[in-house]
Amino acid sequence: MIFRRLALFPITVTAFSATVMTKKPTGTSFLPEETIARAKTGSPIEKIKLEKDGSAAWVDVYEYARKIREGEMTWEEVEKADLDTRLKYVGMLHRNKRTPGQFMMRLKVPNGIVNSDQMRFYASCVEKYENGCVDITTRQNIQLRGVRLEHADAIIEGLHARNQTSFQSALDSVRNVVGSPLAGIDDQELVDTRALCNAINDLISLDPVTQTRGNPAYANLPRKFNIAISGSRDDYAHTHINDIGLVPVPHAQSGVMGFNVVLGGYMSIKRVAESVDANMWIPADRNSVVTLCEAVLRLFRDESDRKDRQKARLLWLVEKYGVAEFKEAVAKEVQSYQRGVTIEDAQPLPTTPFQRRELLGVHPQPQEGKMRVGILVPVGRLSATECRQLADLADQYSGGEIRLTVEQNVILPNVDATQIDALLQEPALQDDSRFRVNPGLIEGNVVSCTGAEFCGLALIETKANAVAMGQELEKLVKVDRPIRIHWTGCPNSCAQVQVADIGIMGAPARKEIDGKKVAVPGCKIFVGGRIGEDAHLAIDPVQEAVPLEDLIPELVKILKSEFGAVDV
Repeated sequence: MIFRRLALFPITVTAFSATVMTKKPTGTSFLPEETIARAKTGSPIEKIKLEKDGSAAWVDVYEYARKIREGEMTWEEVEKADLDTRLKYVGMLHRNKRTPGQFMMRLKVPNGIVNSDQMRFYASCVEKYENGCVDITTRQNIQLRGVRLEHADAIIEGLHARNQTSFQSALDSVRNVVGSPLAGIDDQELVDTRALCNAINDLISLDPVTQTRGNPAYANLPRKFNIAISGSRDDYAHTHINDIGLVPVPHAQSGVMGFNVVLGGYMSIKRVAESVDANMWIPADRNSVVTLCEAVLRLFRDESDRKDRQKARLLWLVEKYGVAEFKEAVAKEVQSYQRGVTIEDAQPLPTTPFQRRELLGVHPQPQEGKMRVGILVPVGRLSATECRQLADLADQYSGGEIRLTVEQNVILPNVDATQIDALLQEPALQDDSRFRVNPGLIEGNVVSCTGAEFCGLALIETKANAVAMGQELEKLVKVDRPIRIHWTGCPNSCAQVQVADIGIMGAPARKEIDGKKVAVPGCKIFVGGRIGEDAHLAIDPVQEAVPLEDLIPELVKILKSEFGAVDV
């Protein structure tokens, strides 16, 4: 169960104290003078961070919550730069356009492992709000939606009491560290990613001096930063779209297990790029992995662009150096830490055939008599009631442990084989529930961003449309393999449409109505993204300006022509 895992791989936690936090150095204080000088003439966000360091939010959120509760101020009176920018450092993103005065609160869930107590706590956090809900994200993470500022301190305290945090989960910070959802329960496992994800999370989110949440050394990056550690050839972590991707492969001579390093994968409104082979290999031990990540982060923090936020991602710095030269810079940085870590050239990847395995459904584990059960959570959206239902299932069948996947679903690990029939008969998994253990090959592989319900950037509503689309396509066509369809509301591609078999991106469209061309909700369609060992991004759309009301027939055509679908 999850409690044993945390005992094996502890994350040191000290209860939050505003007094302790005020003694922290600022994030800016870790920047070289040259970097600070560039920030002074940098983007508006950089100037906001210099005017008042983002790490101040670690104390400010408590003060704002208290003052609003006690009637000293309202949320509208919070300084705009705090409301819309600095509070992101405690994971609070104000959704002013759609839900004024309410926040999405993003957590840190390294390797996507939670327990039943945490799941019930999430439910208690959001159930007080009319539109409150919990989302599983494409980074194996949890987001609480509908949160009001006056409740934020209590939520933060509750998270810290449960060995979790929201600190440094948004804005210019390292995002949730993604690992294998099958860590420790996989007969094809090359590396158990749990301890490594926790170690990197500690590097980012735990102050080594005060042992409190929030490490100011990484509180002022130029932009967000993504790290993923793959545990098997399946690459469930999607290393090819992360700033640092660690791909497991043994050393060709010694046989020691390690990681090839890929760098710079990302998606944005201006550029979509696969990670590049950095020609680096490191052993798969905590010291090597943390040291490598720390070295890359130091170079990124101090040397990346502070003026153009579209160019403030790692790939631009790698390209500025050149791949070989950046490798030299990382190796030099690693040597300067004097930790005995050596970077070698990338090792050859296996060439034997391998087919990426499915996560949904019932599958045997290498542990005798144990099974893993993957459960569809449609587009990752959970009500408070559904959070408690999953918690109850976990307590009854998986020792309280729940695994999150980047496909926005959950896995119950370590289920006794003798209990599978009973689990599958649970009311929460029946046809009148949203949860499915064996969904259709289309509806079971639908992924969606937040969409226009909450996100002001989204051009279309995604989650409801995505679920309805999956259900409708199941009635119209049959396919012989899983077809991954991702929906994203805007070009920022939070739902990673470029990795999908079929990607739907919100976009302007027009349709003739009563003899006039009028604007209607629309989309672009991408086809041909791949994941796993042969990962590839579908960069360019195959269709644009498609009205959403005309989408289903277009998808049927694509499913038939590209994926061998046949009519039901």
